[in-house]
Amino acid sequence: MSTNAPLAGGPWRLTLVTNPDDCNLACAMCPCGVARSEGRVPRPPRRMDPALACAILEERRGSALVEVIPSTMGEPLLWPGLPVLIARAAAQGVALNVTTNGTWPGLGSVGWAEALLPASRDVKISWNGATAAVAEAIMPGLSFARAVEDVRALVLVRDRLARAGTRRCTVTFQVTAQEANVAELPGIVALAARLGVDRVKLNHLQPRFPSLADASLRRSADAIGRWNTAVRAARGAADAAQRAGGVAPVLENAVELRPDPADPAPRGPCPFAGREAWVHADGRLAPCPHPAAARGELGDFGSVDRTPLGELWAGTPFRAFVAGHLEHPVCRTCPFRRPGGA
Repeated sequence: MSTNAPLAGGPWRLTLVTNPDDCNLACAMCPCGVARSEGRVPRPPRRMDPALACAILEERRGSALVEVIPSTMGEPLLWPGLPVLIARAAAQGVALNVTTNGTWPGLGSVGWAEALLPASRDVKISWNGATAAVAEAIMPGLSFARAVEDVRALVLVRDRLARAGTRRCTVTFQVTAQEANVAELPGIVALAARLGVDRVKLNHLQPRFPSLADASLRRSADAIGRWNTAVRAARGAADAAQRAGGVAPVLENAVELRPDPADPAPRGPCPFAGREAWVHADGRLAPCPHPAAARGELGDFGSVDRTPLGELWAGTPFRAFVAGHLEHPVCRTCPFRRPGGA
């Protein structure tokens, strides 16, 4: 069991998998994007009932819960229940943590900034290039020039709200590092600094489909070497921004790897089991974001549409899994236990 948080009392952070099949882009690295590009989107798409999301929050009132994430699969800003979730979370003093593809559907960047920033701790924007050619190839359907201007607008709202005394929400570039963009990582950091972005979080591509195998930066010593070179250059870009009198974005997961694809970095404790919870669109509870958990391969922990989350968290199946999860075959080799795996 992870030693950095207790199991008792319930999760400190909850991810609601609100609309995993809804997206306006078709990224090859995302299950939703692959399904869309192949015409395999479920009909009807999976969408959480907003009433269920609100009921979960109400049941967790007064608990250890401090943060809620709307779906990190699909585009959460397309979920019709998001405005209601924003209002309910704010009323309970629970912060949102949002990851968006940066197209700002519906309200536009300013409208979403006004709605999200006062209620959120962090807004992450999936950002995968320093140039239009690379960014648009990785995220088909994206306009890079428009995305840049939207970030400028978002940051202006962030700063205006902060000056008015509203809690300052951070803005993050979340990068899926891969062969197609590894050379642009320093440029992404430099762009983040110019735009006033607070943080650049580097996540390694998880090759969950055979088509992604050659894109992984952990697959060979040469690929690891390209990653390490880019990480050093990214740190240099952050240092240069600071020397120029700006504010350098915080770099997360900028960790060099050993040149051994079988063992590129030591595995640590699980950052999720016994600390966080995932509730899927149909109400099923999962202990982590691993695809095996979504498929039910880590166990059946019940559903919040029938049993309160607190009871499921305290139930024997969930507690038994948390106590012995590091012996589970999936958990023993889980990439989320390495730097940049989450």
